Amino acid sequence: MHAITIPEPGGPEALVWAEVPDPVPGEGEVLVDVAASAVNRADLLQRQGFYDPPPGASPYPGLECSGRIAALGPGVTGWAVGDEVCALLAGGGYAEKVAVPVGQLLPVPAGIDLVTAAALPEVACTVWSNVFLVAHLRPGETLLVHGGASGIGTLAIQLAKAVGARVAVTAGSADKLAECRKLGADILVNYREQDFVEEIREATAGAGTDVILDIIGAKYLDRNVQALAVNGRLAIIGLQGGVKGELNLGTLLAKRAAVTATSLRARPLAEKATIVAAVREHVWPLIETGRVRPVVDRTLPLREAAEGHRVLDAGTHVGKVLLTA
Repeated sequence: MHAITIPEPGGPEALVWAEVPDPVPGEGEVLVDVAASAVNRADLLQRQGFYDPPPGASPYPGLECSGRIAALGPGVTGWAVGDEVCALLAGGGYAEKVAVPVGQLLPVPAGIDLVTAAALPEVACTVWSNVFLVAHLRPGETLLVHGGASGIGTLAIQLAKAVGARVAVTAGSADKLAECRKLGADILVNYREQDFVEEIREATAGAGTDVILDIIGAKYLDRNVQALAVNGRLAIIGLQGGVKGELNLGTLLAKRAAVTATSLRARPLAEKATIVAAVREHVWPLIETGRVRPVVDRTLPLREAAEGHRVLDAGTHVGKVLLTA
């Protein structure tokens, strides 16, 4: 088969289309003929040499894919060769074939085509696990999503609205904020021109936001806590603004607030399987009824993965960038 390899870390040009050995499904795995994958921030970090795959994972980038099952490994039941699936991966999506633990498989939702399904697994698992399983967003509460026009953000807006929450977003342009509004966002903050702490205070009559989904990290840490309501929950899932920040613990204590930080890629298989099962139970019905939809900015051939990385680097996209194998 062919895959996107990274012989040496670097810029987008470091991604090399090459012939590599076919993967072989092990115990409890299936082999998937990949139809499409998607570009995630973690792929950019791996390309730069900052985010190695966990032990035993494929060395190729790609944290999600869609495709058809080509073979079943030992011990696999409940799936058949030819089934159309999408999958959460620890790596290997930028390839023509990938071996997937059976607990990380999802059926392609009804009404979604096979290529578009590649836009779903990573964002759905990330949003559901952090916003709902960890931060316990409830109907009537307010969620603040940083990077509202990203793949994560566009799905977070829709899922929060589907459960009856109010949604605030930050984004860097009027056009991106307009797209967020179309998806249901109630409070729109241009982070280049406005202070999100003040905007949230004004929009909530001083109460603050109940949950924050944050991709920035250190740069926003103290301000995020300032923006939280009493009993608020801050879920950190990215470090685009650095890894070391300063936090006023007195503010955190006074608000009885919680700060959590999670990653998905290196979790044990059992934890991933639990998240995937929850996504299938709670998110897939919303997609199949049309209440929630994947947002795709553009689709490129897998050979042109470097261009997909340039798009994410530039930050001009809304939603997901897909790569077709």
